[in-house]
Amino acid sequence: MASCPGENEFPCGFPQSICDDLPPVHFLCSSCNNVLNEAHQTQCGHRYCRACVMWLLRNNKDLICTKCKEDPGSESDSSMMLTLDHFFSDNAINKEIQELRVHCVNQGCGWRSTLKDFEDHQSQCEYALIPCNIGCGLMVLRKTLATHLEKGCPNNKTTCQVCCSALTPAELQKHSCSNGTEKDLSKAEKRKKDSKQESPKRKETCVFSEIGCTFKGNPDKVREHEVSSTSAHLHLLVEVVRNVQMSVPPPPERTVQYPALDLHLQNQDMTPLPDITLNGGELETDSGDTGANDKALSLHDDQAELEVGQQLHALQQRLQIMENIITALNREVEKTQLTVVVLERDNHNNMNLIQHLEAVVAEQQQRLIRKDLQISSLQQSISAQQDVSYDGTFLWRICDVSQKLKEAATGQKSSQYSPAFYTSRYGFKVCMRLYMYGDGVGKGTHISLFFVIMKGDYDPLLSWPFKQKVTFFLIDQNQREHVVDAFRPDLRSASFQRPVSEMNVASGCPLFFPLSKLRSPKHAYVKDDTLFIKCVVDPSY
Repeated sequence: MASCPGENEFPCGFPQSICDDLPPVHFLCSSCNNVLNEAHQTQCGHRYCRACVMWLLRNNKDLICTKCKEDPGSESDSSMMLTLDHFFSDNAINKEIQELRVHCVNQGCGWRSTLKDFEDHQSQCEYALIPCNIGCGLMVLRKTLATHLEKGCPNNKTTCQVCCSALTPAELQKHSCSNGTEKDLSKAEKRKKDSKQESPKRKETCVFSEIGCTFKGNPDKVREHEVSSTSAHLHLLVEVVRNVQMSVPPPPERTVQYPALDLHLQNQDMTPLPDITLNGGELETDSGDTGANDKALSLHDDQAELEVGQQLHALQQRLQIMENIITALNREVEKTQLTVVVLERDNHNNMNLIQHLEAVVAEQQQRLIRKDLQISSLQQSISAQQDVSYDGTFLWRICDVSQKLKEAATGQKSSQYSPAFYTSRYGFKVCMRLYMYGDGVGKGTHISLFFVIMKGDYDPLLSWPFKQKVTFFLIDQNQREHVVDAFRPDLRSASFQRPVSEMNVASGCPLFFPLSKLRSPKHAYVKDDTLFIKCVVDPSY
């Protein structure tokens, strides 16, 4: 199965991450889910990239529209089978897509424009990762390619003209060919070495004078000339080589073997090759009687040269194929690295978005808690306002008596306060405190009921201490016999002074009513698990 259609930089559509805003759904390819690249529409109305269309047709015998296949309401029939005739270019959507606002995803690049300029920018973006163009295998930024070739590429080597060593540009600047033996030095180096011992006024010729260079001067000038005139010397060498090639006709091409000639050469009494000696730097040969075999050797050499040439041509073809494969692989690596960069940026953005959303959710939860507290407080305030009394009389309805009595007996909730009420419209703010299982001397045997003075808004205008008579009633719900108890305040008690805290210490009747008589069959103090307690504050002193 092919991994990706096409060989362009974005063959299957442009990644959504290059768009400034999330692209609309109808701008996305039904196959690769990227932004459409050369959009083509099917007869069923769905859109695909052109490269996706060709890839799907090439790799599927009976192609069915991807979106139609995903639709649970559709059926696979012959009308959904797609061929090349079922696709047509959607120029209208292409024009809209070309106007999308996009940005470069290469790290460090701030380019922004429309999608129609995106591919041109990618081909020349200075921050794009590209493979070294002389095949060292490294991926470098386009803007640093020149520096890489000059200083870092192991494949960028130049051959020394003197010692034939392969050197990088940095190595070539520091390179010295001298190895300490005059015998191995080239003619140019021997001439330079000898020139140091001669008078600087002696005129010398350039080492390239034999091929047309006319420069003359002292040894130092000649050395400077040889270094600075490399280009001119190469042109002279090219002319010499061209003249030699024109004067020597090419050997005829041979496509047949010569078995008879080979057999003849094997049976010949071959004379040893002439001795070759080096005399004063010039080659000398001791020629023997070789004329009889020259023609046969020439034919054999031509045939060997032809075979070598054919092998060299085959190797060159294989080398070109391998270079093409490496170039394609480098392009795939570059696309993969670009995709990785895009995915890393998307992942970073998604993590930031998740953190932001988590913070928003936490803040909303805190707001909801505060709202619930405010609602509860308002409900209590409304309930208190509904129960409040301003005439010194308050009727307290107490529900779930059995449960409250059990909680008081176990100590879970020994007492409870009544809603606040006022002795007059701008009078004292007071409430009652009830101990269902008793308190003090009445604990476990009586209901204890107390009177509590609370801090009120109008305390500065009132006469202190509190002096008014307080009367408690336990209501008989059959209207037969109410329980009544009353007391007058002790003016010396702190319970009846002006409050300095939210409420004073409770004072009242610890033996208000015996628990044993609470459910007396003769009375209805508790009815439907509810009892009523009434408090009356005498407005007169």
